[in-house]
Parts: sequence; C-alpha cells; structure tokens
Amino acid sequence: MALVEPEALANYELSRIYIAGKLSEARQVEELLGGHGVDYTVQVEPYRASILLGPRNGAAFYVIDTQAEFCRQHLAAAGFHRGLLYE
Repeated sequence: MALVEPEALANYELSRIYIAGKLSEARQVEELLGGHGVDYTVQVEPYRASILLGPRNGAAFYVIDTQAEFCRQHLAAAGFHRGLLYE
C-alpha cells in the first residue's frame, strides 16, 4: 500500500492530514505512511508558512477518513508536528 491516484480513493471519504512544505519532508511522510500500509494521495496546494511570507505550494496528504487519526498519531510520534492538520 502506498501512493495511489486520487481516482483510486474516489469512493471513500478523505481527510487531509498533513501538508509538507519541503520535498524532503514530503518524502519522509510518504515513507512513514507507506511503511504502515496506508493508501494515500498527494495534491499540490497553497499554504501559508507564516504571516510574513505569502502563500507557498506544499504537498497535501489525503487518506481514507477512517485511517486519519491513526496516521496523525504516527506522524506526531515521528516528530511531524508542524504540518499536521486536524480538519
């Protein structure tokens, strides 16, 4: 299980769980999710890194809604706090 096309998850309710601002960070998140057998999709989306800087593009990670809390817990345990999303 790993990165899948958005169409593969079209029949599921999805949750956006994380937004990575750097490619290296996104790759680490991909490794963590894939290592836990989670299917996920990634979309490029704008986000604000700070009040002073304008919008930037980041990698937004989506998972099936029923796996969202599991993924957030593992991301937090691995030290990925900055980009965690609770929506």
